[in-house]
Amino acid sequence: MNTNDLNEDEYDQIRRYEDFDTIDWMQDSVLERDRRLRKARTSHLHQGLHQKTSLPWLWSQVRKAFDIAQTWIVVSLVGVCIGLNAGIASIVSVWLADIKMGYCSDGWWLNQQFCCWEIEGDEADGCDSWHPWSDVTLARWLIFVIFAGVFSFIAAHLVRSLAKYAAGSGISEIKCILAGFIMKGYLGFATFFIKSITLPLVIASGLSVGKEGPSVHVACCIGSLVAGLFDKFSQSQSKMREVVTAASAAGVAVAFGSPIGGVLFSIEEMSHVFNIRTMWRSFFCALMATFTLAAINPFRTGKLVLFQVTYNRDWHFFEIIFFIILGIFGGLYGAFVVNFNLQVAAFRRKHLGNHPVAEAVLLAIVTAMIGYFNHFLRLDMTSSMAILFRECEGGGNVHNLCQSEAQWRIANSLLLATIIRTCLVIISYGCKVPAGIFVPSMAIGATFGRMIGIMVKAMYTAFRKSGVFVVCAPDVPCITPGTYAFLGAAAALSGVMRITVTVVVIMFELTGALTYILPTMIVLLVTKAVGDFLGTNGIADAMIKFNGSPFLEKEDHSYNVSVSEVMRRNLRTLNEAGMRIKDLENILTAADVKGYPVLSTDGTQTLRGYIGRTELRYVLERARKYGITSTTPCILARESDPDGTNPSGLGEEALFSAESSRDGLRIWSWVNQTPMTVSPEMPLEIVMQLFKRMGPRVILVEDHGKLVGLVTVKDVLRFIATRQPHHGPSWDERGGLDNLLEEIWHWVTTKADHLMSWSWSSIRRYTR
Repeated sequence: MNTNDLNEDEYDQIRRYEDFDTIDWMQDSVLERDRRLRKARTSHLHQGLHQKTSLPWLWSQVRKAFDIAQTWIVVSLVGVCIGLNAGIASIVSVWLADIKMGYCSDGWWLNQQFCCWEIEGDEADGCDSWHPWSDVTLARWLIFVIFAGVFSFIAAHLVRSLAKYAAGSGISEIKCILAGFIMKGYLGFATFFIKSITLPLVIASGLSVGKEGPSVHVACCIGSLVAGLFDKFSQSQSKMREVVTAASAAGVAVAFGSPIGGVLFSIEEMSHVFNIRTMWRSFFCALMATFTLAAINPFRTGKLVLFQVTYNRDWHFFEIIFFIILGIFGGLYGAFVVNFNLQVAAFRRKHLGNHPVAEAVLLAIVTAMIGYFNHFLRLDMTSSMAILFRECEGGGNVHNLCQSEAQWRIANSLLLATIIRTCLVIISYGCKVPAGIFVPSMAIGATFGRMIGIMVKAMYTAFRKSGVFVVCAPDVPCITPGTYAFLGAAAALSGVMRITVTVVVIMFELTGALTYILPTMIVLLVTKAVGDFLGTNGIADAMIKFNGSPFLEKEDHSYNVSVSEVMRRNLRTLNEAGMRIKDLENILTAADVKGYPVLSTDGTQTLRGYIGRTELRYVLERARKYGITSTTPCILARESDPDGTNPSGLGEEALFSAESSRDGLRIWSWVNQTPMTVSPEMPLEIVMQLFKRMGPRVILVEDHGKLVGLVTVKDVLRFIATRQPHHGPSWDERGGLDNLLEEIWHWVTTKADHLMSWSWSSIRRYTR
């Protein structure tokens, strides 16, 4: 390997992207191509060395096989590690949640289920081994609240002190990372370790947040850490992106016991660019993670999640009207939560930014104080859904969910749980602890859906022999309230995340009931229609816009403007000749821009190329190292030396030597001679497609060879934000807490009026 190869390796290390920088995927592709060429040259060199031993073909095949196997080995390791982490987290979460209520005399490490394994049902009243902390209700309530506060305090304190990136869900940030936004440490070991420890504590504290979103973040951390041990992935941003995408699929797979649903989630929600190769790796990673979790069997039931159920009875066509009601609820719930959670996030950023621990503890205490007196709020959300999803036959009558004499009291309790948990989710999601929104939304949809199911069953009981209920067989239960809870959970999850196909597949894998695919599709299509009508995005995309991250949506929009209305016109440029080293140093000091267009010196503003700030800084630092003075002229124009040699083919010592730089320091080999350019009349929509599909950091705008401006992703987002603001005034501008109820009522009545007007106009149009 010659000196130039060593210099290129060092240059690749120096060109690593800075924190909060945007990856230039085109540049990354060029670097990957150069690495492959250098690897090929090295391979040919080794083949030449082995000519005397007659092993060139065998050597090349071994290297090729190892290169292919390395990818699958890494994906397998990532999947196994994700499965192990998910299994341990599930066991610890359940134990911590049960320890708030009591302890097991047979072993302090046993949760209530294992302690009372021989007792059938969900209540431990008949279990002598399980001891509540006290026989007095007030004392049990106080201990319950204290445990909740302690768990939340430990989690919030660890996050604040050791890993600030461990807070929140992480899905929004990972979407930006996969799109090319650098956040150093977000997928690091400290974030992984602290989030893995604090996530069970947060779930056990009873906060109205879930573990599925943070589980995806933890899975992506595992993927980044494992892949980072191999040079093939640590030196290529594109290959690392494939592993992180596969890890996100595995995170959803172990969260819901749904490997195919995890792959679809990575396609529908996470990945900005998805190809077939990534899909296969995501599927294999999700399969390995799910297999590992199944081998651990954390719940000793043979099921991967607590709320996994099986439905044996079919549904009836008259139930479609109730399925539509569930779909409407899902769309309204998603719009309501997303809009008001943004207002709470604005209030949190302005007033609670310096008090994250106190906020988390206060929320946990308030949630525990309120939730203790409602069965469906006191239980862990996954345990609550496991009860709500059950059929009434076969031991499903828990908490009087199937007793007709208590059905209205239970319905009122379910409605109250729905309202209270919705409010708690709005104020809890986004606090500075690991916090997801998948399971809380599903729990809300499940309580509402079970309430609808109880009401429909009451109607069937009262009017068994009239109306649409005549089609029901007399010897088979007609209504299954658990299926309404199941469909309500799907509707709420789809409404808040704005995903459809993924939810259908996840719900199918949870139940294994092919007969309920059609009802699930009906519910989710109605949910999507309501969400589209209300004009709301998923909460992940809404938080990306709220945080101002450089991320372009997958959907196409029509703005009817050209790129000239968006581009920057006042640019920092360089001349291809006539500049000295000290001039370039002054330009670097004057403005912190990511790169500089190179123009001709004939006064025509003709574009000659583009050089990044990192490359220019590297050249100047190496020139100083070799003693080149600040008055040395710099040559950025592409030309050959008088003797015909190409400067880029010289080694570093020859390139920066005093003799070689006597006529000027040759920088043009670091200049991108063919940057991506567009015409100023180019529609903005096409430029956005270039950013999303090609992935350049910057696009230059030139008019007949003359540079007139440049545009970046941030310029496009700034235009979109000023052209079409996505959320209203701040919390204080809205009047704070005093006007919250009035604003909620106004929002609900306005949307209801729009929905009624749209429905009436549609009916009139189709009946003409």
